[in-house]
Amino acid sequence: MTDALPEPATFPMPRATDRPFDPAPELTRRSQDAPVSRVRLWDGTTAWLVTRYDDVRAVLADPRAGVDVAEPGFPHTNAVSKARDARMRTMMQMDAPEHTAHRRLLAADFTLRKMEALRPGVQRIVDDLVDDLLAGPNPADLVQAVALPVPSLVICELLGVPYADRAFFQRAAAELVMDADDPARALAAAEELNGYLEALVAAKSDDPGDDVLSRLAVEQYRTGAMTLPEIAATGQLLLVAGHDTTADMIALGTAALLAHPGQLAAVRDGGPDVVADAVEELLRYLSVTHTEARRVAREDLQVGGTTIRKGEGIVVVKSTANRDPSAFPDPGVLDVRRGARHHVAFGHGAHHCLGRPLARVELEVVFGTLVRRVPTLALAAPLEELAFKHQAVFYGVRELPVTW
Repeated sequence: MTDALPEPATFPMPRATDRPFDPAPELTRRSQDAPVSRVRLWDGTTAWLVTRYDDVRAVLADPRAGVDVAEPGFPHTNAVSKARDARMRTMMQMDAPEHTAHRRLLAADFTLRKMEALRPGVQRIVDDLVDDLLAGPNPADLVQAVALPVPSLVICELLGVPYADRAFFQRAAAELVMDADDPARALAAAEELNGYLEALVAAKSDDPGDDVLSRLAVEQYRTGAMTLPEIAATGQLLLVAGHDTTADMIALGTAALLAHPGQLAAVRDGGPDVVADAVEELLRYLSVTHTEARRVAREDLQVGGTTIRKGEGIVVVKSTANRDPSAFPDPGVLDVRRGARHHVAFGHGAHHCLGRPLARVELEVVFGTLVRRVPTLALAAPLEELAFKHQAVFYGVRELPVTW
């Protein structure tokens, strides 16, 4: 089937401006006509594009598909991505057994039970922010009023990062996840944020609190098991991923619900189970990881009848997997009662998102509270006028003007 394709298209591919919630049209076309095909990357190299649900899950679960960014064939999506990955090595760039050991260090901090225990605190945070929203100017930007502060407050408390420093780390995080042409800004932001976190961990080693970074400082840094830069890199991963992805999901998910009044009403009129189902459906429908999952073949492997040779890069497209009709009937329809928990928005296999129980709690509380407490919430600008984050690791909106 791949022989019918023209010269490989360049990845990433642009989304259609009139269909901002959908994957890029070319990605959708390939998922239908050539589910495993070649694409050209920014530096002229090529990689395999894997687009269908079953194949995506198979690759993500296959230990022969590695994440070592130092491998020559690893598919960096641009110069920033390559420079950032080379400079900051976290468990996202590690294969087993190294990845297994690093993940085990954090697994106990993100259990379902612990994350559920945070729900009352998350509810208080969201209620306070909605109070401020309703008492403030109308219209307002929901990104600044709710979407960004909720996950920032939660992850700061969990990690032990002072929320008073949020302007600094949010700016640094924004530099890190923007796919600009010049990698220097991203690298400078990474160095600045790492320096901040190293100093914070060193201080916590002397005066620990009840938080993740304090525990790592005591159990890993004091014992010599990990260095300050290693713990800082872990903290940077958790801090950036812990607030940026969820903030984008809150804003983009709210925009999607406001663009589908019938679905919004179903969430507003339903109970907690409907809200939970709505969160899973929004995760499926939106798939905010814009640059998708990337792997490199550690051995030859077969994917969808195609042989991928050792050393070749693989771009695993979660957005089209989540729109695969074999897994989700009528996948282009937003249906909050679908039951979409088998989506791959959080990944699959050994590298599935560690923070998914936390993200689910935050999203359930935010969407459930917004539709209940602000029943007249509406977009204050046409959907087509919103500024979407096309050049970023995570897809979202820069601002979400709303009224009520």
